[in-house]
This record gives sequence, C-alpha cells and structure tokens, in this order.
Amino acid sequence: MKLRRIAQYLVVVSGFTLAGTALSAAPEKKKAAAPPDEKAAMEAMTKASTPGEAHKKLEALAGKFTVKSKMWMDPSKPPEESDGATERKWIMGNRYLEENYQGKFMGQAFDGLGIQGYDNVTKKYFGSWIDSGSTSMTLAHGTMNGNTIKYKGMMSEPMMGKEVPYTMNIVIADNDNHKLEMWGPGPNGKEMKWMEMSYTRVK
Repeated sequence: MKLRRIAQYLVVVSGFTLAGTALSAAPEKKKAAAPPDEKAAMEAMTKASTPGEAHKKLEALAGKFTVKSKMWMDPSKPPEESDGATERKWIMGNRYLEENYQGKFMGQAFDGLGIQGYDNVTKKYFGSWIDSGSTSMTLAHGTMNGNTIKYKGMMSEPMMGKEVPYTMNIVIADNDNHKLEMWGPGPNGKEMKWMEMSYTRVK
C-alpha cells in the first residue's frame, strides 16, 4: 500500500511539474501554479484509502449464506423461486467485499460475481455485478439509512435492448439475516418488483 501511495504521489507531482514547465515556456500571461503541498497530498491519499466505520457496517454481509430467491418476469404472474448459496470475503485489506454466488435461473445453472464497498471520497456505497446470464456489468451507488442501503444504477435489459434504471435495497436485519430487493421497468414500462433474495448465514 505504501508503494502504491508513493506511485500515486509521483504521478500527481509529475503532472504538476509538466504543467509548470509548459507555463514557463509560454508567453507570460498568468502566474505559474504554486507547487503541490506534498504533505497535504499524502494525507489526502492516506485518508481516502483507509477503511473506516462505513466499511465496518458491511461486516454483517461477510460470510457464507444460503439464499432463497424470487424473480418476477411478469407482475401478473407468480415469481420463479429458486435456492442458491453465496460467499462474501473481504479483500485488499478490508476495503471491498467480493461475492461469489451459485444458484439457478430459469432452470439453468447461474453464477455471479460482485464487489461491494464504500468510497471515502464520494461518501457513497457502491456495488458492481457480473454473471453467467449476461455479458454486461451493472454498477450502482447508494447511501445507508439505518440498516438499509439504498442503491440506484443502470443495467442492460435484453428484452428492451438497452440500459434501464433500477433501484435496489439491501436490508440488514441482523448479523445472520439480510434481504435484497430490486425494482425496475416492467413489460408495460411501469416500475415493478424484479427480485427478492433472502440470505441466511450458514453456521
């Protein structure tokens, strides 16, 4: 991590140096920018890269869980139900939660890979997802209120042939149970519930 910070700092410093050289070579119209504050730059990078309390709030999502899923293709019909399993592990010094999911979708084997975390700079939670049922990646950002993280994002929708907006809530009931719910446009264009996934920790 220390080497990474040093490398980031060198990139920042070299950028300022090149900018300063260009300004000195050109006709003097503006004052050259002041050299970067090395100490302030290092402090900012250290603060941005250090896991904090917001990351700890994701701890209840780490571990192995059984998953019961409900998926709606048509709001007028019952959902498709299936069972699955997921495991989430902290990676890169407790900065991100990596998730590996195995289950079924429409009777076929289904695998998914996700990353969750918290950005100290933007002050937002984020989640990315790829799976064996598509060739795209979804990315969402959100905030936590109480025990619920509310996300908004965009994802590719095969039937519509384009990206569409969706919302997703993760409700952390306790250390052993949480629920994920997703909503997006239905066949008629109106918002409908797409998915509900209930997680129970394996003990």
